[in-house]
Amino acid sequence: MNKYRDRYCGKISDIDVDKTIKVAGWIANIRDHGGVIFVDLRDETGVVQLVSNDDNIFDGLTKESTVTVSGVVRKRSEEDYNDHIATGTLEILVNNIEVLGAAPNELPFEVLKSKEVAEDVRLKYRYLDLRNDKVRKNINMRSQVLKFLRNKMDSLSFTEVQTPIITASSPEGARDFIIPSRKFKGKFYALPQAPQVFKEVLMVSGFDKYYQIAPCFRDEDCRSDRTLEFYQLDFEMAFADSEDVYKIGEEVFYDTFTKFSDKKVSQVPFRRIPFKEAMLKYGTDKPDLRNPLEIIDLSDIFKNCDFKPFRGVCVRGIKVDDLASKSNSWFNEVVDYAKSIGMPGIGYITVSDDMSFKGPIDKFLSDEEKKYLIDVANLKVGSVLFFIADKKEKLAAKNAGMIRMELGRKLDLIDPNSFEFCIINDFPMFEYDDEEEKYNFCHNAFSMPKGGSKAFEQENIDNILAHQFDFVCNGNEMASGAVRNHDIASLEKAFEIVGYDKSVVKEKFGALYHAFKYGVPPHAGMAPGIDRIIMLLTGETNLREVQAFPMTVSGTDAMMGCPTEVTEQQLREVHIKIR
Repeated sequence: MNKYRDRYCGKISDIDVDKTIKVAGWIANIRDHGGVIFVDLRDETGVVQLVSNDDNIFDGLTKESTVTVSGVVRKRSEEDYNDHIATGTLEILVNNIEVLGAAPNELPFEVLKSKEVAEDVRLKYRYLDLRNDKVRKNINMRSQVLKFLRNKMDSLSFTEVQTPIITASSPEGARDFIIPSRKFKGKFYALPQAPQVFKEVLMVSGFDKYYQIAPCFRDEDCRSDRTLEFYQLDFEMAFADSEDVYKIGEEVFYDTFTKFSDKKVSQVPFRRIPFKEAMLKYGTDKPDLRNPLEIIDLSDIFKNCDFKPFRGVCVRGIKVDDLASKSNSWFNEVVDYAKSIGMPGIGYITVSDDMSFKGPIDKFLSDEEKKYLIDVANLKVGSVLFFIADKKEKLAAKNAGMIRMELGRKLDLIDPNSFEFCIINDFPMFEYDDEEEKYNFCHNAFSMPKGGSKAFEQENIDNILAHQFDFVCNGNEMASGAVRNHDIASLEKAFEIVGYDKSVVKEKFGALYHAFKYGVPPHAGMAPGIDRIIMLLTGETNLREVQAFPMTVSGTDAMMGCPTEVTEQQLREVHIKIR
């Protein structure tokens, strides 16, 4: 028998009535009802009410102290039933209580209301925050999801392999966390941004299907959907192409979301959308398909129009039916939102009963242009057509995407009870950076170009597409994957385009460079984000809500007090001087 308890608080039932039992936990609440004191005792399973005939037995108790209690289980009076807890018809008549760990009278915050407290305070006292059942349930959900994912991958004949945490720095797109070496002066290890090189080497090693719940580290600014440390379900398959990976990804996502949520989930196969189409129709490569509104390109019709802001620039349109009757204040709110995201404003026209247009832009449109707009946008009586324009196509697309989502929210078009998945594919291999005046990888540096090495023979680099794809759900990138570029010459050419010569490839990716000379199979894989999966399943909007001990948004650990300074001796041992 356990020294401190033989029952869990939330597991006490009618079969325990009239039995003497022992429970242990935290004092959740102390209530004085005119001389009669009731105490709620909480453990991970739930809450049970304590009462006593001894007026002094609860003297000196403080909330959040840990205690062990022995007493007799009895039925509550029917008028005192509490339907909000599983033990609401029972209570324990205490004959002995022992304080195991006393808490102070003054707490940083009330545990049951911790989610109302500023995040930095919550994370400083995370051990108190996690006592809140609403907070802890996310961590329990995480445990269940991880167990399910491991069982799922095992059932699909994947082999779990742990890859190193201490590795080499490599230019994979984000900033590395680097670790100075004590033994090798002036040299550094790094924490992995992802197990990319290791999982590809495993394919060369003869493993057919690999997976792991992999920790990833990126020294980037935090935000609601990005933290310094995160986990992904990393998997790779030998002798596989994108369709093989799609099939596994669809099964993993569909089965996980249908098991852990009552919401509607997209049927498989998920919709495939080329990157170019996604950017045009939705203004983003991670579209929320719950929103039925789509963006159309109107640039051609305005090439030579009389309205100067639209002439010769990228113009996007969003048509919404049955909207013309909205008040001026409603449209002003849309204009204000457009200004809040950096637009000078937003133009629109409404369609009257006689199919004529109303709005400040109307007078600049020719009859031919009006007819074109009616046809291409499928305008009807009561329709409103919003215009988004910018000299830069990328910015016009981005702004149009944000306006699309704002209209969806304002018009309640987005179903909160569904998970709409899609697969975005056919990403450009490269994108040109105007500021750096050079090409960079658009997405993943290790992706195979469509057409293989012959793709590099074409003159226009912008036309090279990659065997690269993202799984997207409700506007969130949930996984990124690719068919890997396993041809050494092709890898060298790809890195040459972004400014790295052969020597850099051999130095930075030496393991792959040499391993690929020894019979590498075609291989492909992807990496669903664990934290984002759990964030969506729990209905949270912040990754930190589904991590046990996250950093703050500023990148500090409020509980552990890091980052911290280290001693001069520690710096000397790793040959570093603070400048």
